[in-house]
Amino acid sequence: MSESRTSSAADGESLPAQEKRVSSAELFFDLVFVFAVTELSALLGRDHSWAGLLRALVLFVPIYWMWVGTAIQTNLRDISRPGLRVEVFAVALAAVFMALALPEAYGHLGLLYALAYWAGRVILGAPLFRSAAGGFRRVNPYTVSIVLTGPLLIVGALCPSGVREGLWGLAALLDLATPTLLRSRLRGMRFDAPHLAERFSLFVLIALGESVVAIGASAQSGHRLNVAVGCAVAAAFALSCGLWWVYFHFAADAIQHALQTAKVQVDITRLVLSYGHLSFIAAIILVAVGMRDAVALPGHALGWGVGGLLYGGVALYLATFGFTRWAMFRLVSWTRLTAAAVVAVSLPVGAHLPALAALAGLALTVGVLNAVELMRVARPAWRTQLFRRRRAAVAERSR
Repeated sequence: MSESRTSSAADGESLPAQEKRVSSAELFFDLVFVFAVTELSALLGRDHSWAGLLRALVLFVPIYWMWVGTAIQTNLRDISRPGLRVEVFAVALAAVFMALALPEAYGHLGLLYALAYWAGRVILGAPLFRSAAGGFRRVNPYTVSIVLTGPLLIVGALCPSGVREGLWGLAALLDLATPTLLRSRLRGMRFDAPHLAERFSLFVLIALGESVVAIGASAQSGHRLNVAVGCAVAAAFALSCGLWWVYFHFAADAIQHALQTAKVQVDITRLVLSYGHLSFIAAIILVAVGMRDAVALPGHALGWGVGGLLYGGVALYLATFGFTRWAMFRLVSWTRLTAAAVVAVSLPVGAHLPALAALAGLALTVGVLNAVELMRVARPAWRTQLFRRRRAAVAERSR
């Protein structure tokens, strides 16, 4: 399959000539966000409070939105062209500076963080201003970021603490709301479904990779690798494998199918890819930070802070599949929602368990979920029923 595609960068109205593949340039671009996720995890690891979670989320949304904007552009345009590659690498450099500023974004590096975000959005949005088309191309998520949210971040960076957090939170909400507010303008966009679905699944892999790094780094950071730590490493890794299985064994193909068959693709892109994957990735980061502390002290009780990260992250991850499945097919994901509820109600007990026992319990819960779903899919009658429900959902969306 070729990477080339006949398409417009600005509006995506042209249909793909053939299916695209994720390019080496895009994979190189993603490496920057490995660094960003690592820095965000370190920031969250220093403050487990609700305020710390909110402050980390406010910082993560612009970074995530930079990645989403670039993924959309490389889907609509031909990444094999040198001009777009240079543009993508320039955005990557802006993201590097955002990641470098993360540890002190609420301190003396706030202006660097804000300027880097604004510069990245200008690079992505500049071709739209040069376009000869009318208002559709001029009013879109890129130009909104250039004109409103980027300057809002810069103004916030110049304000004292408290005001800065408020303005940055407002900017994050505005970026997230823009695709919904502009839905009528964007509904005609057409995407290469396999390519775009794969791009978002790769960001999930970045987050899962951070969980593996957290496990290994914690086991080596000043602690002797004894039997208890080794068991904790095994339990944490089993949990990471289980989270991978939940997404990639079933959900990844379903997301691609939903995007391919949707009459209005931007609805799947907006709800499932942009919003749903923000929740997936944030949940995995929470789990990774919790794993770091749990593996370090496997014999100690988790406590409410680390327990909240671990149990809350797993519950959020599983519950998000309930949202995405409903958005795609108007079906209820009973198995995953039930597992999410089990994990959530287990938190009061899990917070007082030794970290090793908590990790093993979570890994077992996710493992049982995957086993149940595997047995259900193995039944021919269930597969036929699922196919009919999906087909009905597609027909309903196409009306």
